[in-house]
Formats: sequence, C-alpha cells, structure tokens
Amino acid sequence: MSMSVTLTVNRVPHTVQLDDPRVTLLDLLRERLDLTGTKKGCDRGQCGACTILLDGRRVNSCLALAISHDGAEIQTIEGLAEGGALHPVQAAFIAHDAFQCGFCTPGQIMSAIGLIDEGQAGEDPERVREGMSGNLCRCGAYRGITEAVIEATRSMAEDAQEKAA
Repeated sequence: MSMSVTLTVNRVPHTVQLDDPRVTLLDLLRERLDLTGTKKGCDRGQCGACTILLDGRRVNSCLALAISHDGAEIQTIEGLAEGGALHPVQAAFIAHDAFQCGFCTPGQIMSAIGLIDEGQAGEDPERVREGMSGNLCRCGAYRGITEAVIEATRSMAEDAQEKAA
C-alpha cells in the first residue's frame, strides 16, 4: 500500500510516495530528497547526529516516522545559509573551532538553533551544556560548541534588537 506525505523542507514543498509506513524522516531526507547533511549516527535517538527542526522544535529524525508528520515544516542544515551568508550559529561554530571530524556538526548546529530559538541557551555555559546534552561529539569539541552557542545567542539577540529599532 503506497501513501504520500507532503512536507515543506527548507522552505520548498515536497510530496513523496512512501511504500512503507516505517520510513523515518531521516531516511526520507537522505535517501529520497538527497539531503545528506543530516547524519545517521546511532539510528536509535541517542547521539543527536540526525537532529533537525520539525515545526520549529528539535527532533531526532531517526525516531520520527515520516507519515506521522504530513504537512510539517522541516529545516535541515542545508537550508540555513541564505544568499551565501552563513547562519550566525554556523559562523560561530567556525569561529570557535566547534568541530573536529565534523560528523556531529549538522546535528549540533540544528540543536543549537533550536535551543536558542526556545530561549533556553543564555550565556551560562552549564545551561548550554545541559541544553545540548542530547548531542554527542566523539571528538570532544564540547568547549568550542558551548562557546559557539553562547556567541551565537548574543549575536542573534543583537540582530533582533537592531531589527526592532
């Protein structure tokens, strides 16, 4: 039995036919839409490498069935940069050497954006580490990640204030 799911991914609508209701968002993104920035790490929701923003919330895409999210809005790492300009979190990750091998970086960045958008980041390193605890880094770049999230939080708050003025 074939089913279709309609998703808006990085501001682009997609309708995808699914032959199996067990297709995860991760597999749909990687295998059907060729958006391979979202990584398949543990495939059990334990590492955070597959983190995306689903209707604005951080989600492990390996645990989310695509058919359950018909009509959803998804943001992946591929949709962050606009007009050649990096997202402030991406720029902060580069500035603070917040990655080494890079495998976890897309999930880390998406989680950081969600954390900031939720208003949960702030400037307290402990709070940031707790908020990012669902994202593992095998290389141990946690200090740079924490510093990048704090800088991006400041930068995004300043940008919002400038736009409001």
